[in-house]
Amino acid sequence: MNPKVTGCIVTYNNMKSIKKTIDTVLEFTNPDDFRLYVVDNGSSDGTPEFIRENYPEVCLIETNTNNGFGSGHNIVLPMLTSQYHIVINPDIVIKDEAINNIVEFMDNNPEIGVVSPKICFPDGREQILGKRNPHLKYLVASRLRKEKDGEVSKLLKEYAMLDCDLSEVTDIENTTGCFIVFRTEIFKALKGFDSKYFMYFEDADIARRARKITRVVYYPHATIYHVWERESKRNFKLMLVHIKSMFRYFFKWKTI
Repeated sequence: MNPKVTGCIVTYNNMKSIKKTIDTVLEFTNPDDFRLYVVDNGSSDGTPEFIRENYPEVCLIETNTNNGFGSGHNIVLPMLTSQYHIVINPDIVIKDEAINNIVEFMDNNPEIGVVSPKICFPDGREQILGKRNPHLKYLVASRLRKEKDGEVSKLLKEYAMLDCDLSEVTDIENTTGCFIVFRTEIFKALKGFDSKYFMYFEDADIARRARKITRVVYYPHATIYHVWERESKRNFKLMLVHIKSMFRYFFKWKTI
């Protein structure tokens, strides 16, 4: 029987977080209506072996090479027969019926094709994430933010649409790639992510493309918990990947 909802996690050496992610996703979904795919991009830390041994219900796909976030998620496109498909980071935690809540909301609102829920740190603090299209001024403000002082600059408030009332469903320009719910037909119509982005900005790109054919909304009535270590801020190689993707995005959309 075809599941109503599918989810996909792309992993690369994520042993430290993958167990909690899979456990909580499976805990709060119905096995009769949900199928989870894990695409492993050539991990060397034992991730695929761990999943194979402990989660026979998970559809494990091993690429044996790291072609990036978007390419990993696109692998499952031909396999999807679900009504809804969820892009899930390997450092996500589900604590309640958030997935079912979003699915019910989309059932009742067929004009909405993409949903981005409220994203919080595990301790409950809300993450300040972009909801408007990326611009250089926003990205500089994000890079310069101080994590410990709790202050949010005017530019970051604008980028995260904190200058708007986000207490109800709101149309947005930019999704957060750690957790996105698509109508599967929309995900397929978009042909998934633009694989030219190895990592970073593919979420902003797909949201921008999606808005041409459907509504993309922020849904504050479901909360997903995200560890979000912001590795590109500390890892020089990832910082370069981030910068490369940024320029690819700006060149593609002719904006800065």
